[in-house]
Amino acid sequence: MSQTKPYDVIIAGAGSIGTPTAMYLAQAGLSVLVIEALASPGQASNKHAIGGVRATHSDPSKIHLCTSSIQIFSTWKETYGDDIDWRSGGYNFVAYTDEIEATLKGLLDQQRALGLNINWLTKEENLEIAPHLNPEGLRGGTFSPEDGTASPLKACFSFWKHAQAAGVEFHFNERVTDIMVEGNRIQGIKTDKGSYTCNTFINSSGSWSRQISQMIGVEIPIEPDAHEAGVTEPVQPMFDAMVVDIRACPGSSNYYFYQHPTGKVIFCLTPSPQIWGNHTQNTSSFLPQSCERLVDLMPILGNIRVRRTWRGTYPMTPDGNPIIGSVEGLDGYLIGAGTCGQGFMLGPGVGKLLANTVTGNLSQVEKDCLQRMRYDRSFDSKELLK
Repeated sequence: MSQTKPYDVIIAGAGSIGTPTAMYLAQAGLSVLVIEALASPGQASNKHAIGGVRATHSDPSKIHLCTSSIQIFSTWKETYGDDIDWRSGGYNFVAYTDEIEATLKGLLDQQRALGLNINWLTKEENLEIAPHLNPEGLRGGTFSPEDGTASPLKACFSFWKHAQAAGVEFHFNERVTDIMVEGNRIQGIKTDKGSYTCNTFINSSGSWSRQISQMIGVEIPIEPDAHEAGVTEPVQPMFDAMVVDIRACPGSSNYYFYQHPTGKVIFCLTPSPQIWGNHTQNTSSFLPQSCERLVDLMPILGNIRVRRTWRGTYPMTPDGNPIIGSVEGLDGYLIGAGTCGQGFMLGPGVGKLLANTVTGNLSQVEKDCLQRMRYDRSFDSKELLK
């Protein structure tokens, strides 16, 4: 095996978290190497994302991290000159039952206290922002206008481009095969093409993070969960917000969709029960099930034609929140994984957090985030707006 120069930081994974993390670390003056098993950035879970970016969560750390992401995405073109298709269309969590209404209203005070611009809309107000929603049984919903959407592929490519400009080295078609440890400190890694030394190794391997961590005997509860999505033909603009229905229905635990600026409607559901494993082949059951929920929520879409469907994986944790930070007793190992299908929206915020962890430039809010998202937490709490 060949051995190259030492690096300050080596990152496993060139996706939604690894690529922005690399950029921020290089901009801070560190030498960074990214190892990616696939042929180019964003080719695993990132390219399967539908592009939603929201700070509307129930967990304080996710609210903070996604607020940071929104600030980055919304000013990206102004800052870096690249159009990543950012649009502040907002998120609209709709309520068709007393239980969902109570859940959404019960979170408002906490969300506002954490800086979210979010309000409860009456039925009539909700129909003003999404006029074609099914009015039958609609009680209203929450609306957070600063949430939005962007292109996962364009964003990841842009992060990669600016990471390279800052000096990051990317090795594609290369796999981590071992992590070198001496005493209680990371020394470097081995791959199928070479060995490399570093001060810090960051595991941001998405659905494969658990296997990477097992190389050094650190167990993290992350399992891939298969989800499907679809996109329709373009039609005239009808609504801007991402509509989210968190009702549990036979075969699915929630449903969400939005209209892209091109006029296409992009939709996704969360299967129930969950489908564990790295499955990326389409199924015959998704489209009829998903279309039934779509037309029930917005009947005007009954005759729209679906162009294609696809399938990707969510790296799930038991409580629906990511695992971020260091491992006690093992210096130089950081985890940034388990984003539960929200890696794209969390990515820039997590990237900044990981970079600040390496450089020792953490705010108190960031320290609190790391404490709540420790790998060895109890996992008892639940993200209510998964």
